[in-house]
Amino acid sequence: MSANGNANTTGFDVVIAGNGVLGLSLAWVLAQRGQRVAVLGRPHRPWAGSAAAGAMLGSFGEVTTSLLATEHGRAKLELGIQATKLWPQWLAELEAGTEGAPVKTADGTTVILNTIGTAEIDDANYNAIRAELDRYDEPYQDVEPTDLDWVDAEPISRPLKAFHIPGEHAVNAAALLERLEQAAVRAGATLVPEFATRVVYEGERVTGVVTTSGRTIGADQVTLAAGANSQELLDSLPIGSRVPRLVSGYGVSSLIKTVDGTNPDSVIRTPNRSFACGLHVVPRGDGHVYLGATNVISVEPRDTAEMRDLVFLLQCAHRQVRRNLWNSDVAKVQVGNRPVSMDGFPLLGHGGMQGLWIMTGTYRDGLHLSPLLAQDFAARILGEEPVADLDRFAPLRRPLKTGTREEIVDVLIDHQMGIGYEQDWTIPVEWHQWIEMDLRPATLAWANELDPEFTPPAELLFASRFDPELVSLLRKYYATCRENS
Repeated sequence: MSANGNANTTGFDVVIAGNGVLGLSLAWVLAQRGQRVAVLGRPHRPWAGSAAAGAMLGSFGEVTTSLLATEHGRAKLELGIQATKLWPQWLAELEAGTEGAPVKTADGTTVILNTIGTAEIDDANYNAIRAELDRYDEPYQDVEPTDLDWVDAEPISRPLKAFHIPGEHAVNAAALLERLEQAAVRAGATLVPEFATRVVYEGERVTGVVTTSGRTIGADQVTLAAGANSQELLDSLPIGSRVPRLVSGYGVSSLIKTVDGTNPDSVIRTPNRSFACGLHVVPRGDGHVYLGATNVISVEPRDTAEMRDLVFLLQCAHRQVRRNLWNSDVAKVQVGNRPVSMDGFPLLGHGGMQGLWIMTGTYRDGLHLSPLLAQDFAARILGEEPVADLDRFAPLRRPLKTGTREEIVDVLIDHQMGIGYEQDWTIPVEWHQWIEMDLRPATLAWANELDPEFTPPAELLFASRFDPELVSLLRKYYATCRENS
């Protein structure tokens, strides 16, 4: 079968669809290795997760009980730990060869356990982070909440406990992207300011991509690293239905100019909660802080913030971290789209056609994993020994399980109830038990109705109850899985 566009106008060794952190990192490594590389993407990166990211370089800070419940989740944690070790040299080399604003913005991460959370989520994840730090002998220090100089929460939202992880920092995502772009170009990569709209192939071999202008850019190897927008490219390929479909984890973040011109030295964050990455404040220098971030599953990537998400984020930040943020200026509202596969795990590796590579589905971990994945994919593309164990995350696969149906429903209910407490709902004491009693069987019945065999991750199961289009995509995907088994 042939799926050619216009005549081949330019030949490259590798074309990378996607100019976010993953795509640019891979381009930098490959160009340094003498490869002719083209990176495709609009300069302002609409819909990209990278541009709106808080850019925390943390693997332990992201630990949850759900992550540790399966061997797939623990393998994902291992990748994060491996990536953490690469960042110091990665940043040193990047900053030595480029100009611009400093990339690193935070000195470590401080995790707080505050009164607004629930024991099932916050206490459990707080303790899980500490247990994994102990397991891997990673340094951390307990901190008295009253010694957190920059934290001034409302009394009813005050932190009860805290600890500091000195080895988990943060970077300025905008500065990182600017320097990666410079580094890739200086190493010889070509930037193409267009989206790729489909992949060109002949038989079982990919031969390039077609851009939004209709131009065909030929290449021996094609890497799909366009985040949630990679789905459009997967749909253009015969293997597309065999890869877990991508949706968006749409998120809102904000850049704040603090009223007193201060910012914390470290990241300040809660454990992950409410289907999202917890509340976090990341210093950005010059009296600015990054506030993040919401997470809502959306079938299509979004480029505007919903009012409820922005209001929720800003209220959480000033109530739970620093009260005078309420008097500060909102310098920027940011919207990003995390690439979420339908089983919740990354799509990393060979794409099932000659010359095709897939590097997406990384959810909240793409930026942190970028040095590791860039070096690993470069090795694979060049026929060398891989540097990471990605076999379980091979794109062509049956859904990876995050737990039994009952376990996933339990997680969903815990997080759904947690949303209510974080939004300070006021209900009679007994009502939360009645709500849980009704929600649990109703949610389990919905999971049974959705599919008799497969259960999506909790956040997708939650979103599917309100989104008929997501229901249709999940059912179609699960039907294809059964056909291909």
